[in-house]
Amino acid sequence: MDIYEEIVALRKAGRRAALATIINVRGSIPSFRTAKMLVRDDGSALGTIGGGCVEAEVWQAAREVMEEEKPRSLTFDLNNDPSYNTGLVCGGTLEVFIEPVVPLAELFIFGGGHVALSLCKLARLAGFEVTVIDDRESYANRERFPDAGQVIAADFEATTATLRPSASSFLVIVTRGHRDDMRVLSWAVKTPARYVGMIGSRRKVLSIYNELEKTGMERELFERVHAPIGLDIGAITPEEIAVAIVAEMIAVRRNVPVAGKSKSVQERLKTGKDQEKDTAATGG
Repeated sequence: MDIYEEIVALRKAGRRAALATIINVRGSIPSFRTAKMLVRDDGSALGTIGGGCVEAEVWQAAREVMEEEKPRSLTFDLNNDPSYNTGLVCGGTLEVFIEPVVPLAELFIFGGGHVALSLCKLARLAGFEVTVIDDRESYANRERFPDAGQVIAADFEATTATLRPSASSFLVIVTRGHRDDMRVLSWAVKTPARYVGMIGSRRKVLSIYNELEKTGMERELFERVHAPIGLDIGAITPEEIAVAIVAEMIAVRRNVPVAGKSKSVQERLKTGKDQEKDTAATGG
């Protein structure tokens, strides 16, 4: 199997990996420059960079690289370190570059209103594959969202029953009404999605959480929800709110801590100024 074809397949399947490549060689080594090894998220590997202790160490580093999603370089001196003795006549130095292979970041936007319009455009520019869902054909159509990879005009609950978000998926809830937000959120928090965000003031968010708790859902499920959604940059217009949302999604995608989001649900909802984002989200 070709390594590059496998990388494409893994990304489409929402899986992670790390690619190790020998980028520099001095002297004799049990492999060659540009040799590659792909380490998958299940620990299996494709290809080789020479075997032995060097490969074992690279495998371990690759596991860490895919978790951190940050590249790393390793240098091995086969002359001076007896632990790299392979039994072969090799005594050179090699440098290995390990880079993360991340899944395609897919974004599902629930709601086709003003915020969704700007969000779709900005998210595409930031590298997200976008799907827009709305139960109104006049809002969910290709003319309105030409940048979206997919546009679905259907009932929200019927659509969520068919979706299978992965651990690399981002879910943004910006529907036109309280009830639709609540229905989508009750599904979203039970998925493995990497990011779940819902628009609304702190008052609205707390109200939805309370209503869902009455149905038997545990408050802990909402700890992962980014609500009010987006970084706190004082956004007011739909375009500004879209910027705040995309910035927050990028931070999550790049594993950058988001200020204030480590607090509990109750602390987050009681702290700071009540930002009435509902007004900007009217109609979507």
